[in-house]
Amino acid sequence: MTIKVTNACPNPGKIDSMRIPVFHLNVFPNGPFPDGPGGGNPAGVCFLDQWLDDELLRRVAAENNLSATAFLVLAGNRYEIRWFSVRCELQLCGHATFASGYVMLKMLQPELDQISFETRWKGTVKVRRNGDLLAMDFPAAVPQPCQHPPVILNEGLGAAPETVFEANSVYFAVFGDQGAIEKIRPNSALLEKLHPYAVCVSAPGEAADYVLRYFAPGYGLPEDPVTGSAHCALVPYWSHRISKTQLHVRQLSSRGGNLWTEMAGDRVLLKGNAELVFRGELEIYKE
Repeated sequence: MTIKVTNACPNPGKIDSMRIPVFHLNVFPNGPFPDGPGGGNPAGVCFLDQWLDDELLRRVAAENNLSATAFLVLAGNRYEIRWFSVRCELQLCGHATFASGYVMLKMLQPELDQISFETRWKGTVKVRRNGDLLAMDFPAAVPQPCQHPPVILNEGLGAAPETVFEANSVYFAVFGDQGAIEKIRPNSALLEKLHPYAVCVSAPGEAADYVLRYFAPGYGLPEDPVTGSAHCALVPYWSHRISKTQLHVRQLSSRGGNLWTEMAGDRVLLKGNAELVFRGELEIYKE
């Protein structure tokens, strides 16, 4: 994979040629691939020697063409992390952070039990071993009732939820049962008008404590396959509602995914697995 840097890119003179290690993983899959059902959310992980221009990071993410790409830079004895979709930078991304932890703990530094990442907006996030799984430690987000949801929300979902709350620039629409979630056929053009807000729909599950789907067309994701960051608000909500601190979750996208969550004080633990699809190098050079 090669990306050319032209004069249209900010500060192109900073780059002559460089190679970036890149990993492609499926995160929170339904089961092992290819012998199992697969699924999960594709994520890219790229290791950099130093931070590149934001537009170049976005172009790399667009070239990867995955739900999100995590970029990591080693600063002293810790890693700084940023995430980009095909369109823009993300303030928080669960599955790409989990993928980064998997690469570090399962492949590059298997002697470690835990790895910490420093974010620009959400403090320190961690991934650690948890038996046969990995557990990601994220800050909980207290869901706030949305007294006057935008009219376009119901129009974009084609259905009226029982209640709506908001957190982390996401509208969370709660429905009565899993069937209602499965029937939603979102109008991406309408939901995109809510940007920078994304939309998450959730309900009690039939074979899980709760289920969800996640729509973020403004970020280039008409429907996210499996979403980690949404559980920063969903876990506090469902944990309180059904009086359980440990919950099994299913995401009902076409790919689907499984994870297990836990309410731990003011933190949310997301537990699951990942699988490596491929690893390689990305070459960037100046024309």
